[in-house]
Amino acid sequence: MNRLKPIFALAIAFAVAPAARADVIKAGVTIALTGPAASLGIAQQKTVPLLPQEIAGQKVEYIVLDDGSDPTKAVANGRKLAVDEMADVLIGSSTAPSSLALVEVASEIKVPLISLAASAKIVSPMDDKRKWAFKTPQNDSLMAAAIAGHMAKAGVKTAGFIGFSDAYGDGWLAEMKSALEAHKIGLVAVERYARPDTSVTGQVLKLMAANPDAILIAGSGTPAALPQKSLRERGYKGTIYQTHGAASADFLRVSGKDAEGTILPAGPILVAAQLSDSNPLKAVGTAYTRDFEAANGAGSITTFGAHIYDAGILLANAIPVALKSAKPGTPEFRAALRDALEGLKDVTCSHGIVTMTPTDHAGHDSRARVMVTVKHGQWMLID
Repeated sequence: MNRLKPIFALAIAFAVAPAARADVIKAGVTIALTGPAASLGIAQQKTVPLLPQEIAGQKVEYIVLDDGSDPTKAVANGRKLAVDEMADVLIGSSTAPSSLALVEVASEIKVPLISLAASAKIVSPMDDKRKWAFKTPQNDSLMAAAIAGHMAKAGVKTAGFIGFSDAYGDGWLAEMKSALEAHKIGLVAVERYARPDTSVTGQVLKLMAANPDAILIAGSGTPAALPQKSLRERGYKGTIYQTHGAASADFLRVSGKDAEGTILPAGPILVAAQLSDSNPLKAVGTAYTRDFEAANGAGSITTFGAHIYDAGILLANAIPVALKSAKPGTPEFRAALRDALEGLKDVTCSHGIVTMTPTDHAGHDSRARVMVTVKHGQWMLID
């Protein structure tokens, strides 16, 4: 029996047979199964079998391709899925650079895209290209405000920043500058590094020379652990903050004892069992955690897998609406599905309660974030 059915208003199923196309809905997925972001994409791939199997009598299949954490490959995959496979919706990719590249594909071909990456630039500012793009992770602006607010309450006066030298780091730096300024916290040092880097010694020494009260690391997946370990190994005693891109067991494993005391904002799914029973997100989060860990082992849950899980929830609510006006496998259905996604209201996902609008294709509010810390190698709810 599929235990996910109570969570999804309607079930969906996935199949590839080209015959009887009107009876098939295709979802093309391009994610990072290899490369620096593999720890994100693998959790997403492992979540695909947990998605429901049928919707309104229609069969659907996730066609999963690896983009190797490479935007160029993500574009090639997106075109293959949308053109050759005639996918009704694209899902991916795992990172901001690849997702931003996919926005171009989605808008050109006019197929809805549900990104699994955090950068607000994927969906804003809204324009003719971004109107085809949606996303399940929280915008970095929402999380940056939480970090700066926590810093202010903790008495932090000065902060340092080290982040990826790509769109993810760019977005976080811009948002943190604004959030820190709002709380009158001085940004005294800024450093960048590449996802594949194996050393950040030079950057860490510069950060420590500025002597900030706290440092934010704007990385994701296991590469977020590199500055974390280097800062602690060099004797940094201040508070280290991470973004929600580090919210995984892989980050804890790689960072080891150096992760202790780290603070970050995360989707409620990360600590679902610790949520109040009155929190409407608890039921969705604990069900996903139960089923994912049953298949992959205790403690294997990540917020990244939940991003594609939430994409399934959004589709489960939007597809029935689109089916009322068009048949799968047609441009009309793609357009109807885009409109249906944009019209979703109060949809309970694992990360938050989503309400889309023509100008907001992420749809999250403050209910989509909690503050957590690392204690004895475990994520613990602190706010």
